[in-house]
Amino acid sequence: MGNSNLDTDFYESEDPIWNPALLTIPVPGIRRMVNLAADMDDVIHLSIGQPDFKPPEHVIQAGVDALYAGQTGYTMDAGLPELLDSLAEYYSKRYQRTLVPENFLVTTGATEALYLALTATSAPGREFIVPDPSFMLYGPLIRMNGGIVRSIATRAENNHQLDPQEVIDAMGPNTFAVILNSPSNPTGTIYPRETIDAIVEEAAYRGIHVISDEVYDHLIYDGKDYPSVLSSCPDLDHVMVISSFSKTFSMAGMRVGWLIGSQGAIKKLRRYHMFTTTVANTPCQWAGVAALRGSNQFIDSMVEEYQGRRDRLVELVEQTPHLTGYKPDGAFYLFPSLPEGVDGANVALKLLRETGVCTISGDTFGDAGRNALRISYSTSLDQIEEAFSRIIPWMEKQNFS
Repeated sequence: MGNSNLDTDFYESEDPIWNPALLTIPVPGIRRMVNLAADMDDVIHLSIGQPDFKPPEHVIQAGVDALYAGQTGYTMDAGLPELLDSLAEYYSKRYQRTLVPENFLVTTGATEALYLALTATSAPGREFIVPDPSFMLYGPLIRMNGGIVRSIATRAENNHQLDPQEVIDAMGPNTFAVILNSPSNPTGTIYPRETIDAIVEEAAYRGIHVISDEVYDHLIYDGKDYPSVLSSCPDLDHVMVISSFSKTFSMAGMRVGWLIGSQGAIKKLRRYHMFTTTVANTPCQWAGVAALRGSNQFIDSMVEEYQGRRDRLVELVEQTPHLTGYKPDGAFYLFPSLPEGVDGANVALKLLRETGVCTISGDTFGDAGRNALRISYSTSLDQIEEAFSRIIPWMEKQNFS
């Protein structure tokens, strides 16, 4: 991982040659913890936000075949035509609505899709309503272009559900968009269809956009249906949906995501995309075609495995003094809270140093999570059991009053 001191110096540099907008980007809490852990022995990571499975064999093979077939040049700027066709077919079938290839833009992971959507729309004076806690990319991308973040806090005791009425009450004349992320990183919460319907309907009525990050849309537990924004909007005029292969097919490092929007929005963003990463990874786009056209067996067995881990983690958190948990419905995170007023960053640091268990402090994801920890269960059950055999006795000794 390299020298952690050097990393800290790099992140905190305020040299005047840099654009002042870079100061809106916080020191990444995840990277800080992982760097610290790199210098330690016998660390258990409950910190990593990527699947611990190998991608399906046929997906890997399709990428390898593409390399051997010489598919190593640029694709069309919107993406590989075969992948755009596959995405349109896949989503049209999944959500029973007609989507065409021109509704899609293939990007270098969902990260680039978010970057394009937020930096292309954020501007001085425009307000974006963002749940708190939320994925740490949204706020800085909005702020670095002069936009204003309006946070709506969620709480562990309410399963981190978003109150649609609170979102609607926060809408004002300067509101440009609402950012949704369901299932959520860091909470694993899925917003029910009623919540999505209410927000999308009110936003459409007021001419406000909805930007929905749906990268965990297949990691859904207890046999529930997934309420996508695509099921709630009659047209895509005020809606952008973002997803990727990273979590669904365990292809995080292969960097293929996409943005779904109106044909007009996609046209504009294609031009912007040409000036960011030009095109996504070509052989991995072929791997994506294979992923979409293959069976769901890989996803089903992965979901079953995650659900078992989630159930056990919920039990272990219940047995842990000072932690308030809940039952997340998706993704592979739990965001339990510590007693009010306790600094989660200090607890995460002490926990790592004294037990060798690496979690992520809640303040990485916004102010509302300052007294929380993010626990990822994208690691084996054995590792989760071992981690809590250290955490529980350590927590018993803490006095947070």
